[in-house]
Amino acid sequence: MIGFLISAMENKEKVMIYYMDSEGNVSQRVIRVVDINDNKMLVYCYYRKQVRSFKMDGILSCGPLKRSAS
Repeated sequence: MIGFLISAMENKEKVMIYYMDSEGNVSQRVIRVVDINDNKMLVYCYYRKQVRSFKMDGILSCGPLKRSAS
């Protein structure tokens, strides 16, 4: 998973994540990774339209966004 996120950050690609917060709430987010350190990830969240921070251990799954045919 970390390799995928690093690649997405380097290529400035949007990513879909499923995230569980400290209270057990699960959310689906479309993000662009800005920075990754040991246990946190700084991202631009398209849902909140702002820079957010997510704990790495809260990410349940992640994957590429499907691109629509144009």
